[in-house]
Amino acid sequence: MRKRWLAGALPVVSLVVATACAPVQSGPAQSSGDETTGQVRVWLFDEVNRAPKEKVVADAVAEFQGKHPGVTVDVQYIQVATRAERFKAAFSDPASAPDVAEFGNTDLSGFVAAGGLADISNPALNWADVHDMLPAALDATKVDTKVYAIPWYIGVRALYFRTDVFTELGVQPPSTLDEIAPLARRIRAAHPDLLGISVGGKYTYGALPFVWGEGGEIATSLNGKFSAAIDSPQARAGVARYTELLRDDICPPAQCAGNGGDASVEAFRAGKAAMTIGGDFNRKSVEASSVKGKYAVVPLPGKAAGTIAPAFGGGNLLGLLAGTKHRTLAFEFVQLLAGKQYQRKMFDAMGNLPTYQGLQRELAESEPALQPFTATLASGARFVPNTPAWAKIDSQAVIPTMLQEIASGAKDVDTATKSAADAMNAAFGS
Repeated sequence: MRKRWLAGALPVVSLVVATACAPVQSGPAQSSGDETTGQVRVWLFDEVNRAPKEKVVADAVAEFQGKHPGVTVDVQYIQVATRAERFKAAFSDPASAPDVAEFGNTDLSGFVAAGGLADISNPALNWADVHDMLPAALDATKVDTKVYAIPWYIGVRALYFRTDVFTELGVQPPSTLDEIAPLARRIRAAHPDLLGISVGGKYTYGALPFVWGEGGEIATSLNGKFSAAIDSPQARAGVARYTELLRDDICPPAQCAGNGGDASVEAFRAGKAAMTIGGDFNRKSVEASSVKGKYAVVPLPGKAAGTIAPAFGGGNLLGLLAGTKHRTLAFEFVQLLAGKQYQRKMFDAMGNLPTYQGLQRELAESEPALQPFTATLASGARFVPNTPAWAKIDSQAVIPTMLQEIASGAKDVDTATKSAADAMNAAFGS
């Protein structure tokens, strides 16, 4: 799930932020019909600046109601921070539940395990538009090969940097993960008023590309059973590479250890950092900030020169709740809102990156600023373990705790990653 509010991943997104909620424990709410008139209830996430989103959604509602006499659409905007409680109640009581809901891709497996979402495999896979979607985005809608949602947008992160500072110092963007810390250290030495790179101890989706870029994994799966891998040598190398940035001579722990993705990007927007790891969904806000005209974006480099570090593929989805009484109408509204026309409108309004490959190519050709993000997606986005246990791991802040323990000096990399692995395995085992 993306994490603009986010706290991803995105999370996805900020995915979203990033992004998962606490585990939802509830019995399934069974559908009791397929009514063709009446009210279709929709839950969408609130936003810091909701007006552009609300305008696009209002257009979709007007178009839908115009095509369906006798049908009204009621849209409610819910707070992301309280979504776990809202969805838990909705799963238990169909009368209070919406027909359609927006949720993060990291929420999906937990919601399915709770019996709260409708299997929409048949209509989804027979919808022509779905076959132009990015495979990574579509995969995030599935549990055990069944489809439970339609991707609404996808979010990935790349490296933002200050062109004026880089030009002054005669330096180039880093070409490998190994080059980031020395470059950031050099910049801060020359400009003590700037963070060499703005990152955070709570920035899970900023740290994961370092783990994946070093060849590590969060967890591995065998016969459907997950085991933590964050304490493998490769993952530890990635964790060490990221936490090296949380040093006094780059991004001081006292200032940065408590930051997530939003705070990390905000320091860059405020002109207080030479670099940051930001999402495509941050681009419009950065463009409207004090660094307008003084920054550029490149893909976050991988381990070897010329490669791109795998990014977390955050994003939000639209799905039907299992108890909907308007199954056909609900899916038709999802088709409209998640279709190419309205994904394009959401991009224009909010900067949300569409999930359609053709639309992404079209946008990248007309807007070069998108190319670092589309190139990152093309190189292969990654996802968190697709299991309901991830919601527990996320709610327990296992990865942020690990990062902060290392940044503060409370634990070394080996000890902190072992503690994180133990906590993950406890969650996987439960």
